[in-house]
Amino acid sequence: MPGLRLTLQAVPPERVDLSPLTPDRIAGRSRAEVAALPLASGNRSLRVDAVFKLAGDPGPELVIEGDGSRLDRIGEAMTQGSIRLRGNAGAWLGVGMCGGTIEVEGSAGAYAGSGMQGGLLHVHQHAGDFLAAAAPGDHQGMRGGVLVVSGNAGARAGDRMRRGTLIIDGDVGDCCASRMVAGTIAVGGAVGRNAGLAMRRGTLLLRRPPAALLPTFNDCGVQVVPILRLLARAWRGLPGPFASLSAGDLRARRSMGDLANGGRGEILILLPD
Repeated sequence: MPGLRLTLQAVPPERVDLSPLTPDRIAGRSRAEVAALPLASGNRSLRVDAVFKLAGDPGPELVIEGDGSRLDRIGEAMTQGSIRLRGNAGAWLGVGMCGGTIEVEGSAGAYAGSGMQGGLLHVHQHAGDFLAAAAPGDHQGMRGGVLVVSGNAGARAGDRMRRGTLIIDGDVGDCCASRMVAGTIAVGGAVGRNAGLAMRRGTLLLRRPPAALLPTFNDCGVQVVPILRLLARAWRGLPGPFASLSAGDLRARRSMGDLANGGRGEILILLPD
C-alpha cells in the first residue's frame, strides 16, 4: 500500500523536530490532519504543510524527500512501519526507536540510534559523533535492535552501549565502544584512538588492527572464537561486508579489558581465513 510522501519545500532556516511524524503516530489520520500537525522549530511552531509538500495517504510507509540535515528526531520512539529518507538526516535519528525500519540514503547527524531498543536503522553514507551513544545525563546508549552505517562514523560510537548490534562498514573516530556495557560493535575500516576506553563488557569486532590498543587491555593471543559463527549467521542478509562473514571457524586476536574497569570486555581483530 502506498504511503505518505513528504517533499521538503526548502531547507528550513532553523532546526525542525520531526518526532510527531512516524507511521504509528499518524496512523488513522487523513492527509489533511497530518498537514495541520505542529512541528517545533526553535521557539516557533510550524504546520507540516508549511515545511513539506504532501502526497499520498498515511500508511505503514513514510517517505521524506530532500536535504533533511536540519530535520531532527526522525523516527523517534517509532514502534512499527518504515521511514525512508531520500537525503540526509539531522541529529537524534531513530532515538528511542523500538521497532520498524528507518533507511537513510544520505548521512545522519550526531546521536543517531541513541537509546534505540529495537528495529533496523540503516544509514547509507556517514554518521556523526555519538552514534548509538547515551544521551547527556543518560546512563545507557543503544539498548537493542540493529544499526548499520555503510560509511564512516565519528567519535564516541557506542558510548555506554547496553545491548544490540552496531555495524560500521567504514572508519570510526576516537573512543569507539567507550564505557560500553554490553552488545556488539563491528568496524570494517580503521578505528581511532582509545578504542574500548573504560569498557565493562561487550564485544568490539575489528577487521583491521588498530594503530595501538590501550595498555589496560590484555592480549590473549589468537583464538578460534565460536561466537563469530553465530554472528555470521545472524548478520546474513544485512547490508555491507559483514554479511559475507564465513560461517566456519573464524580466528581472531583477542584482547580483554578495560582492566581498569573490570576487564570483561573484548576486542576481537579478525584474521584471514
